[in-house]
Amino acid sequence: MTPGILGTILLALLGMPIFAVLALVSLVTYHSAGISASSITVEMYRLAEAPLLIAIPMFTFVGYLLAESGAPQRLVRLSQSLVGWLPGGLALVTLVACALFTAFTGASGVTIIALGGPLLPALLAQGYPEKFVDGLLTTSGSLGLLFPPSLPIILYGFIAGTSVDKLFAAGILPGLLLIVLLSTYAARVSIRHRVPRQRFEWAAVRASLREAAWEVPLPFLVVGGIYSGKITLNEAASLTAMYALIVEVLVYRNVKFRDLPRILTESMVLVGALLVIMAGAFALTNYFVTAEIPNRLFEWSQQYIHERLGFLILLNLFLLVVGCLMHIYEAILVVVPLIVPVAAQYGVDPVHLGIIFLTNLEIGYSFPPVGLNLFYASLRFGKPVLSLARAALPFLALYFIALAVITYWPALSLWLVGFVGAK
Repeated sequence: MTPGILGTILLALLGMPIFAVLALVSLVTYHSAGISASSITVEMYRLAEAPLLIAIPMFTFVGYLLAESGAPQRLVRLSQSLVGWLPGGLALVTLVACALFTAFTGASGVTIIALGGPLLPALLAQGYPEKFVDGLLTTSGSLGLLFPPSLPIILYGFIAGTSVDKLFAAGILPGLLLIVLLSTYAARVSIRHRVPRQRFEWAAVRASLREAAWEVPLPFLVVGGIYSGKITLNEAASLTAMYALIVEVLVYRNVKFRDLPRILTESMVLVGALLVIMAGAFALTNYFVTAEIPNRLFEWSQQYIHERLGFLILLNLFLLVVGCLMHIYEAILVVVPLIVPVAAQYGVDPVHLGIIFLTNLEIGYSFPPVGLNLFYASLRFGKPVLSLARAALPFLALYFIALAVITYWPALSLWLVGFVGAK
């Protein structure tokens, strides 16, 4: 290992920002390989030309706008009126609301902060055990990452060179599987602790539907528009941003005109940071390809792993570690270019690989000891990280069951892709 790489590792341990680490590693590796540093500039230019990146700032803005509005509360009331009569009804409301909200924001921290406040006291007041509530809210923060228009799915498709439309379709059934497993556990807890149910009333449904009437079409606008073939992903992102802006500012008036510059600034800071990280990661990926590192990884793995099953087991173990040590965007940018060529050599479908990858990172958000959801929840609810980690364990066990099904039953991810004819 060269002194430059050792120095970069030391700087990373001392807290150097991830974009600077990636850029410095790229410069050091290019210099050691005798490659001109101008290649990094070329990668930045190629990134700036990518048309798919139009969708990222649009969907990010929509997520931040919804977080500032009354949408989370309206969504919770609508879900409660529809499924509150079921065993574990309010817990199911929590799962559905968090999944939908995370799908649009792409960030579990935003979901925990925005929805945790109203849901925590409501769940406790209904009689759910405190430990169950802590685990539910902590792990639900990342639940929607498999549903469109999830930003991690868009980013994964861009980096892996895989159809985003196919990934959107592939994530729906695995995402629903997670909700079903977690809802079943919630219903069991509800019955055991005799949590009262809310009586179903058409009047409450109609009232909550009227209240959220302008926001209910949002998911259908994205998914329906894309799979009907009438609009592209970028057009769906632009249309969604315009629609959300009109609804929240002019119809509901939850967001004031004076708040828009701040919301735009906060959302674009995230996008800007992501693009800077992507520039460094792209340059590093170019070096990986030039140095044939994916081929070397495959040759190494063949010495010990001879079948696809063994590769998938090792891949899951590796990604779980990555998921709890790195932010999901950093993991996608750094790890995906390495594993995609290797997985192809073992015959793993690239769309299926994307769902496996994102499910692992979804689990990693809540995986002790350093899963980011644990720290977001600790900050929001004022509870120790270790306490939240213990509360998350039963939910993580269900996530692992879902991961096993998703990994070793490819049809769950790929059936809907063929059914809708995603391109």
